[in-house]
Amino acid sequence: MEIQGHPVHPGRPCPHSTGQGCDDYANRPKDPCINFNCGWIVAESPLPDWMKPDNAKVIVIFNKTTWRGLPVDVAVPVGRKIPPRALNWLKDFAQRHGRPLLFSEQVKENGKFTSRQLFSAHGPAEFQQHIAELLRNNAPLW
Repeated sequence: MEIQGHPVHPGRPCPHSTGQGCDDYANRPKDPCINFNCGWIVAESPLPDWMKPDNAKVIVIFNKTTWRGLPVDVAVPVGRKIPPRALNWLKDFAQRHGRPLLFSEQVKENGKFTSRQLFSAHGPAEFQQHIAELLRNNAPLW
C-alpha cells in the first residue's frame, strides 16, 4: 500500500510510525489509515493478549471480504513472515469458527525480500481452489 506517497510493506513501515503509534495522527489519510480496522483493536476482538501485532508479528483484518457468504479474514506479517505460533493460532481459529483465512509472506527474489506478498489460503478445499485460481489469473483477492 501507499501512504501519502510513501510505499509501505513488511520491512518498510509507514514513515509516520513511531513503533507505538502515528506521529501525524491528526493528518492521517482516510484510506488506508482511517478506514483500517486492525483485528487487535476492534470491539470484542477474539485475539488473545499475546496476539498484539508488535508481539505476535502479525496484523489481522477480520471480515476483509466474503466467500460464499462466509467472512474471510486476512493476516499479514509484521516483517517477512508470520511466526508459526501466530499462524497456527489463526488457522485453528479459522477452523473452529468456519472462517476462511488468507495469509501472506514476503516474496524473496535473488536472495532479497521484495515488497510483493505471496498469499496462501486456509479453509475449505473449494476456497483454496478459488484463491489459487484468482492468483493464477492475477485477479484481486478482495
